[in-house]
Amino acid sequence: MSEKKMTSSRRHHLKSVILQIALTWIEQEKKEKILEKENYMAEHCISPDTAGDQNTLMELCKKLNALIDQIDEERYDAEAKVLKADKEIEDLRIKVVDLRGVKKPALKKVRMSADSMLQALLGSKHKVTMDLRANLKQVKKEVKEEPAEAAGDWRKNIEDKADRKKMFETS
Repeated sequence: MSEKKMTSSRRHHLKSVILQIALTWIEQEKKEKILEKENYMAEHCISPDTAGDQNTLMELCKKLNALIDQIDEERYDAEAKVLKADKEIEDLRIKVVDLRGVKKPALKKVRMSADSMLQALLGSKHKVTMDLRANLKQVKKEVKEEPAEAAGDWRKNIEDKADRKKMFETS
């Protein structure tokens, strides 16, 4: 089968149809959430009966305060569980990174003079020139001349050793 390319108008039409369907789904989800919220409130929250004397209203307020305290405790417990789980997740992520090992990228060799290195470290504010040879002491080389006799002595010693070798060979 040959695959045909879709024309831009066809693609645009399909995209708009998909967006319309997604929009209706989002609206439907919003309506469902509102309905769920109303059902939950009707089930868990009793409608206050404000008709009556002051004592019944005081009792109603005490019940509502007790419910608020209970819900606040549940919220705090849930929040603590979430924070604990987040910390465990972060610890596990760190362990995974440690187990994988951190791969260090290969460093490139860069030729840099001392001046440019100082400028890179200290920033463009500091203009420091560094002449490493300027602070060195001047040392005069002393050339020792060896007498010519030393070379003659060396050769003489070789000849003496050769004579000794001959003595041992002849005997």
